[in-house]
Amino acid sequence: MNEIDAVRALAALAHEHRLAIFRCLIAEGPSGLSAGDVARRIGIAATSLSFHMKELDRAGLVHSWRDGRFIHYAVHVEGMRKLLSFLTEECCEGHPELCGAAVAAVSRHREKNANE
Repeated sequence: MNEIDAVRALAALAHEHRLAIFRCLIAEGPSGLSAGDVARRIGIAATSLSFHMKELDRAGLVHSWRDGRFIHYAVHVEGMRKLLSFLTEECCEGHPELCGAAVAAVSRHREKNANE
């Protein structure tokens, strides 16, 4: 991930509704939720949800698919991993295990992908 993409992702998350949407989708996992379910859980109108989802999608943090009349959303796991890797790649002078389990897990994922 480059700086421009990181800024875009962070800007997308820098809004209370988008952050709530992202956290809701993280909790739900790869199966995601329908647009209506997300809107109800967050407590916003469907039109507002659509606007916020476009921003999260442009930032590479969520993806969507259609199932009949319904649109479903899920977190884009690789986009999230890229952002976390970008934010933590210089953590603790190259020793991410000192920063905690989450940073170490991102580092292990980065190393695994580099070796493939």
